Amino acid sequence: MRRFTSLLLSALTFLALLGTWHIAAGLRIYPEYLFPSPLSVAIGILELFRSGDIWQYVLVSMLRFGAGYGAAVILAFPLGLLFGRCLLLWKAFDPLVQVLRPVSPIAWFPLVSLWFGIGNLPAVVIIFLAAFYPILLSTVAAVRNVPSRYLKVAANFGASRGKTIWGVIIPAAFPQITVGFHIAIGSAWVFLVAGEMLGVRSGLGYLIIDSRNNLRTDLVIVGIILIGLSGLVIDRAMGLVERSVKRQWGDA
Repeated sequence: MRRFTSLLLSALTFLALLGTWHIAAGLRIYPEYLFPSPLSVAIGILELFRSGDIWQYVLVSMLRFGAGYGAAVILAFPLGLLFGRCLLLWKAFDPLVQVLRPVSPIAWFPLVSLWFGIGNLPAVVIIFLAAFYPILLSTVAAVRNVPSRYLKVAANFGASRGKTIWGVIIPAAFPQITVGFHIAIGSAWVFLVAGEMLGVRSGLGYLIIDSRNNLRTDLVIVGIILIGLSGLVIDRAMGLVERSVKRQWGDA
C-alpha cells in the first residue's frame, strides 16, 4: 500500500508539472520555437526514435561515463583505503587534496584540451576528475571511522592484514563509502554533459548544443530529459549493486 501511495504521488506530481508546462506554453509568452509545448517535445522524441539516433547519443555518453567513472573508482578507492589506514601518509597528502578538490573540472578544460586534444579522451578525463575526489574522501573518512574494537577482534583471531581489510574494514566502511560513490555519480554525470559540449560530435551534451545551434529547442529539452533519465538509471543500478554486495555480507 505504501509503495502504491508513493507511485500515485509521483504520478500526480508529474502530471501537475506537465499540465503547468502545457498551460505556460499555451500562453505564448515566448514563440513556439523558443518555448516548445509538451506535444512538440514528444514529437521530437519520436523523431529521434524513428531515426535511431537516440540510442547512439545515450550509448556514447554511457560509455564515456563508464570509462571515466571506472578509472576514478580503480584509483581513488585503493588510495582511500591506504590513506585511511595510514594517518601519517594522509596528513602528507591531505593539503594537496584539499587545494585541488575545490577546483571545478570546468577549470581544467583549457589544459585538458591542450594535453589530450579533442574527442573522447578529454571528456573521460573530466568525468574522472569529477568522480575522483568524492570517492577518495568518502573512502578515507569511512575507513578512519571503523570502530577500533573491530580491528582488535580481528587481531585477536590472528587475521592477516589482507583479511582484516577485506573481511572487516571494507564491510564496516561500505555504507559510508557508497555515499561517496553516489555523490560521484551525480557529479561525474553533470560534468560529462559539460565535457560533451566542447570538442565532440556525439553524446547527449552534443545533442543539446547542436540542437540549440539549430534552434531546435524541442530537442534541447529532449536531451535534458534523456540526461535526467540516464542519470536515474545509473543511480538505481548502483543501488542494486550495493544491495547485492550487502546481501553477500549478510547485511541486507
